[in-house]
Amino acid sequence: MSRVCVGVDIGGTSVKIGIFTTEGIIQKKWEIPTRKEESGIHILEDVALSIQHTVSEMKLGMEEIIGIGIGVPGPVVNEKKVIQCVNLGWENVEVADKMKELTGIENIKVANDANVAALGEMWKGGGEGYKSIVMVTLGTGVGGGIIADGKILTGSNGAAGEIGHVTVNPSETVVCNCDKRGCLEQYASATGIVRETKKALEHTDKDTVLKKAEHLSAKMIFDAAKAGDEFAKEMVENLGYYLGLALGTVAQVVDPEAFVIGGGVSRAGDILIKTIERYYDKYVMMALKNKTFCLATLGNDAGIYGSAKLILD
Repeated sequence: MSRVCVGVDIGGTSVKIGIFTTEGIIQKKWEIPTRKEESGIHILEDVALSIQHTVSEMKLGMEEIIGIGIGVPGPVVNEKKVIQCVNLGWENVEVADKMKELTGIENIKVANDANVAALGEMWKGGGEGYKSIVMVTLGTGVGGGIIADGKILTGSNGAAGEIGHVTVNPSETVVCNCDKRGCLEQYASATGIVRETKKALEHTDKDTVLKKAEHLSAKMIFDAAKAGDEFAKEMVENLGYYLGLALGTVAQVVDPEAFVIGGGVSRAGDILIKTIERYYDKYVMMALKNKTFCLATLGNDAGIYGSAKLILD
């Protein structure tokens, strides 16, 4: 086997790890639990030991690893230092230096998890073939990553690409998790569309199957819309409006070639993509219309692919 690189995606519950060839072919992937006790002091130790053990099992030497890329759920400065990861209990952690110390590998690069997911999708996923993409992840929250000319756009504090906190409704009174009001995440996440639908159900006289749902979910709303439920279709239109507005705003600044939509809500498929496209075109200038919108394809592996790609750039 030729020399390899390692992609690591540190999440609040588990750490995903993959070993890749320099051509981007995955050789092995696995997960370990994220030990968050004692302010997450054991996480990097666990990752290093797991990599060393697996490399040995594969009959490779650590000297055959050209580098380790790491995605973390928080802002990163200079591809090295994590300012804060609330989900991990980290504050001001020199991740790159610590991993160098633990593994003996010099080439360590660190980036925000949403950004590396976007990089992974550009490299080997839904955005393959493009060099400039915006990825939006629609899950419990709304994450985002911006790739410009093949490189992650990080910003001065590592916080660029936080698309979920673009303000789309200045009149909102409920506070978002980020302490602002009217963020995209409050409307376009899985929890957001459910929240908006529940509010609308209190005031509608329309007949809808959603009134009978004991535990309303985003999937139920999309399924009902696909089946022709007029009220559910209005809720999907509402979601598309907010996403189209926000992504139109982003496009006016970064002018990507394509948008890649991922996360659990993206499983709705074409109905979601077509609705976003329609509203997006309403909120951009002529030169930015008719962008490509596509679905992410790497799923939970996007982070390890993108982290590996950090090393190869």
